[in-house]
Amino acid sequence: MPSMSSGPVVGPQASGYRPNNLPARFNDPAVSSPPPAYAPPIGGPPFQRYPTPQFPSVHQTPPPRAPPIGQPPFQPPAGQVPSPASFHPQPQLHAVPMGSPPSRANDLQLPSDSSSFAPRANFQPPFSSMDSSYSASRANLQPPLPGYVKQANSVSQAPPMAPFQAQQGSYAAPIPTPPPPYHPQQGGFSQPPPIAAPFGLHSRDQIQHPGSAPPIGGIQGLAEDFGSLSIGAVPGTIDSGLDPKALPRPLDGEAESNLLGEAYSMNCNPRYLRLTTSAIPSSQSLLSRWHCPLGAIVCPLAEAPEGEEVPVINFVSTGIIRCRRCRTYVNPYVTFTDSGRKWRCNICALLNDVPGDYFAQLDATGRRIDLNQRPELIKGSVDFVAPTEYMVRPPMPPLYFFLIDVSVSAVRSGMIEVVAQTIKSCLDELPGFPRTQVGFITFDSTIHFYNMKSSLTQPQMMVVSDLDDIFVPLPDDLLVNLSESRAVVEAFLDSLPSMFQDNVNMESALGPAVKAAFMVMSQLGGKLLIFQNTMPSLGVGRLKLRGDDLRVYGTDKEYALRIPEDPFYKNMAAECTKYQIGVNVYAFGDKYIDIASLGALAKYSGGQIYYYPSFQSASHGEKLRHELARDLTRETAWEAVMRVRCGKGIRFSSYHGNFMLRSTDLLALPAVDCDKAYGAQLSLEETLLTSQTVYFQVALLYTASCGERRIRVHTAAVPVVTDLGEMYRHADTGAIVSLFARLAIEKSLSHKLEDSRSSVQLRIVKALREFRNLHAVQHRLGGRMIYPESLKLLPLYGLALSKSAALRGGYNDVQLDDRCAVGFTMMALPVNKLLKLLYPSLLRVDEYLLKPSSQTDEFKNIMKKLPLTAESLDSRGLYVYDDGFRFVVWFGRMLSPDLAMNLLGQDAAVEFSKVALGKHDTEMSRKLMGVLRKLRERDSSYYQLCNLVRQGEQPREGFLLLTNFVEDQIGGTSGYSEWMVQIHRQVQQSA
Repeated sequence: MPSMSSGPVVGPQASGYRPNNLPARFNDPAVSSPPPAYAPPIGGPPFQRYPTPQFPSVHQTPPPRAPPIGQPPFQPPAGQVPSPASFHPQPQLHAVPMGSPPSRANDLQLPSDSSSFAPRANFQPPFSSMDSSYSASRANLQPPLPGYVKQANSVSQAPPMAPFQAQQGSYAAPIPTPPPPYHPQQGGFSQPPPIAAPFGLHSRDQIQHPGSAPPIGGIQGLAEDFGSLSIGAVPGTIDSGLDPKALPRPLDGEAESNLLGEAYSMNCNPRYLRLTTSAIPSSQSLLSRWHCPLGAIVCPLAEAPEGEEVPVINFVSTGIIRCRRCRTYVNPYVTFTDSGRKWRCNICALLNDVPGDYFAQLDATGRRIDLNQRPELIKGSVDFVAPTEYMVRPPMPPLYFFLIDVSVSAVRSGMIEVVAQTIKSCLDELPGFPRTQVGFITFDSTIHFYNMKSSLTQPQMMVVSDLDDIFVPLPDDLLVNLSESRAVVEAFLDSLPSMFQDNVNMESALGPAVKAAFMVMSQLGGKLLIFQNTMPSLGVGRLKLRGDDLRVYGTDKEYALRIPEDPFYKNMAAECTKYQIGVNVYAFGDKYIDIASLGALAKYSGGQIYYYPSFQSASHGEKLRHELARDLTRETAWEAVMRVRCGKGIRFSSYHGNFMLRSTDLLALPAVDCDKAYGAQLSLEETLLTSQTVYFQVALLYTASCGERRIRVHTAAVPVVTDLGEMYRHADTGAIVSLFARLAIEKSLSHKLEDSRSSVQLRIVKALREFRNLHAVQHRLGGRMIYPESLKLLPLYGLALSKSAALRGGYNDVQLDDRCAVGFTMMALPVNKLLKLLYPSLLRVDEYLLKPSSQTDEFKNIMKKLPLTAESLDSRGLYVYDDGFRFVVWFGRMLSPDLAMNLLGQDAAVEFSKVALGKHDTEMSRKLMGVLRKLRERDSSYYQLCNLVRQGEQPREGFLLLTNFVEDQIGGTSGYSEWMVQIHRQVQQSA
């Protein structure tokens, strides 16, 4: 999903895929990336084209700032020699001391202007000037002069520096401490040693003991976790000198971040709540220097980790225990005092009385003696059963209402038949039996209602043709209890495809049909599933063709094409939300149908958009079957509202995702499930935070399908820090990228696409520049580009986001409906699914298929991800590309004909656009289908259809695969290496 624009690199009308300029950087398909530092594989064809540059030793110059008054200038301890951290050895990795314990850095080198390195921490040039500085350097990326040999230099180690003590922007050098033992964690996080009050695992004794201090952040004396890329031009050449193989990549997959869990063992699992940094800034001035978003990604109903489940707690006699002032629910971080008769709220510090039935004695350490019988006091995630005071009406039954387009295009595509068959096959698995209710409306130029009363043998159709004055005939029998009317519902689904098989009506009265469905559902609420196959053409909400005026693209009016044309759909969604109706839109069609307008129904009602362009049941039916079945059968929380509470001095200021905001901090979610996540940004309300720890609590009040009203509560504790380095060290790239994506997509709804892309790049540049300024004070950085180890993948994901279908290029690059559909989807995706969409998996499978079955037990051997570049493709190989939404199976030009015959049979010689990958009675075919099945089982939220591509088959190969190689230069966009050089130059501008 490529295209990146920044300054002169990409214009708003960047052209699409151009197959003639494919880069050639990677040729070894077996690249892997051992965490936390990238190391190239041993053996195989070499990656680099030129010798790795070395650098002459330089003596460490003293810091450019004078030490604080009354403190002698820093002198390195005599005889103390730093030793490199022991990770994977590789030629270009050298120890670069940074902080008191020796730190490590990956030396990679970019062209630099030595005159630009004087630290000017507070100067931020405008983005346009940074762009223009790169226009000249862009042309420099070409091979060196023939026969020119790089000069070999050497690296020496500078004396170790003391760790930074952050005092609001000033640096002091404390006495060096001996290096602590290292315990490398995924992503570069290292558990710090205890210092005074430890920022580590806090025992129950500390937390429950009356008066015990909460964990303290802002720890000094920690090793700096960062990597550096040395980007140095070779004298006499115009080559960047950047070695592409040393660039960081997520080839080991996205390890689930658990920064919070490591420090606070009773926090909820990060799949429910991920903060962009697990270290909250103590002041506004510190926050202003943190240029990444400060916020969280919340997925309240995420599937529990394997082997775990969220405990359900019923306070029958006492009622739910909550703080009487701030309404926080009792959680592992409250403390008990006064011999167990009172408890102190961890968020507002109020002392609350303990109800008599909840009382328990405290032991000598201040712990409740019944602690192990109280899951809410030891687990970060619980479900409380809500008593009647949490209900404004009896809990609603699970309700599914189907609104189906039966116009001629829907009939011809086969959509109606697939939908009817899938609904029928799922009737036994709909949650909430025997309370579940269902209803149906079909429509073309008229609205068709169906009476499915249990006493009937066949459903009765009633047609309403007056679209301007919709009314509901027989309002009591249009929604029926599934267990009572099962036979009538099945008879209707069996007859539905044939009922309209001769229909030639081309019109679509979607707006009036939605109003009719709303009138039927408004008494109870529920989930409305709309199946729309053509652009609405009649009645309220009718739409017209947009986007055919090419003069609009690249102008300030372009964004209007990506927002609803008619306010009807947003207003209708607001009405639906008020009555607890969530809308999911299944959009089909071979022409423009205005996803931007239709999607508003789902966006503002907490729903989801599924888009199937050019749908034909023969080729796309399986995807629709799977995704509709999952939508119908996954556990759903009904009539829900969500609020996120946090400690004094901090609040959530904005929310991003698919929902309707009922008040400043209450999200209305009529139907929510495990596949939906929500972004939120934090702001500080006070100039200075006085507490040492901030607590967050997510509370989702919902009705379970079983009819119980429940409250899902997730609690997490985070330290407050005074050091910007701590914020970087505990940053979470996945959460940052998820918020970046939501903010950039929202920006594209009011600005040009180029502005959205530039905003992502600008924030990455500012963040890396601030990090550089932290270290430029005490270290001569030369041409090295340094970055926090925790954010080593941020530039790559920023590039991938800018090349995603939601943001890349212009009119020629992505169809308008495709762009809007991807944007709606990305706004709701949980972190791991979004990261996989941005940087998909590329796997080589031919070697696995050719091995005898007895040697193929090691299935994980083929799960080695390759860099997303055309250089990873070998013309003798077979590759699978998987972005979580589709597979592309790439057949190399020189792939063994026997292998192709085994997989495709006689279709191996046919044009691949007409071939579907099916199961053949051969061992290789069974093994390939097994590989695809295992990939699908890893995440079943979407179904990946197989697209077959033969090497050189254009434009199919470029459209399906090569445009999605985010590391390559495609269609005038930056490749990964060029992007890093570009970012480095902009960082240097005022570093």
